[in-house]
Amino acid sequence: MSRLLLLGTFTILFFTSSLFSSSSSSLEQKIGNMFMVGFYGTTAKPQSQICKDIKKYNISGVILFDFNPVNRKKAKNIANKKQLAQLSKELQACSNNGKLLIAVDQEGGRVQRLKSKYGFYGKFPKASDTPKIPQKKLEKIYNQMGAELQSVGINYNLAPVVDLAINKKNHVIYGLGRSYGSNPKGVAHYSTIFIKSMHRNGILTSLKHFPGHGSSTGDTHKGFVDVTNQWKNSELDPYRILSKKRDIDSVMVAHVMNKNIDKNYPATLSSKTVNGKLRKELGFGGVVITDDLQMGAISQRYTLKQRIKLAVNAGNDILLFGNQLDPKSVVSTKKLVNIMISLVKSGDIKIETIKKANTRIKSLKGKL
Repeated sequence: MSRLLLLGTFTILFFTSSLFSSSSSSLEQKIGNMFMVGFYGTTAKPQSQICKDIKKYNISGVILFDFNPVNRKKAKNIANKKQLAQLSKELQACSNNGKLLIAVDQEGGRVQRLKSKYGFYGKFPKASDTPKIPQKKLEKIYNQMGAELQSVGINYNLAPVVDLAINKKNHVIYGLGRSYGSNPKGVAHYSTIFIKSMHRNGILTSLKHFPGHGSSTGDTHKGFVDVTNQWKNSELDPYRILSKKRDIDSVMVAHVMNKNIDKNYPATLSSKTVNGKLRKELGFGGVVITDDLQMGAISQRYTLKQRIKLAVNAGNDILLFGNQLDPKSVVSTKKLVNIMISLVKSGDIKIETIKKANTRIKSLKGKL
């Protein structure tokens, strides 16, 4: 018995030491590949911190914003067409294979980062207006959007919104006209037009916000949001319909608390939601990305370490840290990677989970 225990202990020690010695840089880059980060700067020269982080940690992508919460007189990442195209080139030059995900939220309506004042079109319709537009014309509109994104090096559009417009008191989805409607088939139809137009221009997409934000009354940017009493099972139908069409590149998970699925954790941090409902029940095998893990809905209740641990174990592949909502809570890529390394060392995150995430991310980038 004692010999078996010694053998088992030796095996664990050998595995752990080999994992964190000769392959430590490889592990560091596999972990880095699970992060998408926001940064401050309109350039990404070789000596810049973001370029160094992309090279060293192999981060999967960056998310770009126009609004600068630190200095409103300066652009955060987007100033004009020429500058943005150059920034994208510089960012890709920092990556090891030229397939860095360069993401924006370009939905149309109130949510479009490429605005007219920067020299872009900036007048794409909000989702709630699209049913009034003839399909051929809508296809042209979304093709124009995809072409504009492609022209400045954006390859990942964190859209379309497939939340159902079922709660008129919902300010963040219904109030802003971000939903295609209350009928799941209609939402799936218009989302398909959006997705196909992006694909024609080499742009990846992400359905959001799983498992449904349309029934909420609060805003997850600001604080805790519980949809338990308002949520309807039909909010899953757009994902069911689109998964059958095989049109889904990735899915973004919301920070909503939905006790119909998990009584303990908000969706982003819930294995019952991601691994259970999305992967097992709905059969989605692609990349799952979190909504910004700095949003008040979860940052007010969970430490940074807890958020990373729970999000990874829930089944998310890419953890999004936009460094956009609160200038005081900007977090470095180094800190994020080091926290996850410590969680792997302690056994709180399994290396197999990281490998599976990397495989899915590789497959997603293979579409570019």
